[in-house]
Amino acid sequence: MAQYGLLIDNEYCTGCHSCEVACKNEKMLPLGQWGIKLLELGPWKLMDDKHWEHRYIPVPTQYCDLCKDRVAGGGQPSCVLHCLASAMEYGPLEELTAKMAGKGRQVSLFVP
Repeated sequence: MAQYGLLIDNEYCTGCHSCEVACKNEKMLPLGQWGIKLLELGPWKLMDDKHWEHRYIPVPTQYCDLCKDRVAGGGQPSCVLHCLASAMEYGPLEELTAKMAGKGRQVSLFVP
């Protein structure tokens, strides 16, 4: 049986927080708890002194179970479904790790 996970491509995350909102609504989490939390990194000036870099990094927390009830019913995790930038993908680890190979350092894989 294949193991599933969540691939997050931080290069495309726009920082919209829709993953946080979708997860909180799906899990009915109280104020101060998240199933996925969006972290902000930056901004910082690059070495050319003309450009800046800024990253948003969605991080699953201990409350994330990849929406096992939704997935069991044939759906996708709520964060994946509602990601406006399509920066998240749910699937078999074998497929996700193959996709990671060409992505570089801005991608992360979450396995519950």
